[in-house]
Amino acid sequence: MARNDDRRRALADAGLSVLADEGARGLTHRAVDRAAGVPLGTASNYFPSRTALIEGLVGRIGERLAPSEKFLREHEGLPPSRELFSQYLRDIARRLLGDRQVAIALFELRLESTRRPEIAELLGRWRREGFAADVAFNARAGLPGGADEIALFHYAMDGLMLDQLTDPLMPEEPIDDILDALVDRLLPR
Repeated sequence: MARNDDRRRALADAGLSVLADEGARGLTHRAVDRAAGVPLGTASNYFPSRTALIEGLVGRIGERLAPSEKFLREHEGLPPSRELFSQYLRDIARRLLGDRQVAIALFELRLESTRRPEIAELLGRWRREGFAADVAFNARAGLPGGADEIALFHYAMDGLMLDQLTDPLMPEEPIDDILDALVDRLLPR
């Protein structure tokens, strides 16, 4: 098995590009090799099966969408408030909309998971782990809201991101205003 982490990330990034541009049906090892500009068979060396390839893409999505250390440092230790919670949501939206290709690839995988149980299991586990981490982070930070509210924000963010990535319902509405309204309406006072 190949051990070059930089090449593995580059292949995963190429796979995310293929997934975003061509959808799940276009995602093949050969398509990833072509997108990465590497010899045919390279992606298969790093990701021996389609499931391994998708698992690699899911892991890379997590890496690319993770909050920056700088953002976390700047917000660590701030007094808990609704405004701080809004700032965290704005950062999530900025990361998703700032890396459109990754956000679209994630939606592609979510749609493909409705047809392929192995993807549903993999993606479902990843999403539940992320949700649990979000709930734990919120509790550690002393931010308002518990698991139910965090779930509501996940549901709302998913819909908002799909709207913003496709044809926004209200394109003139600033995303920060939408997020502030979500916080205002979904968090208990």
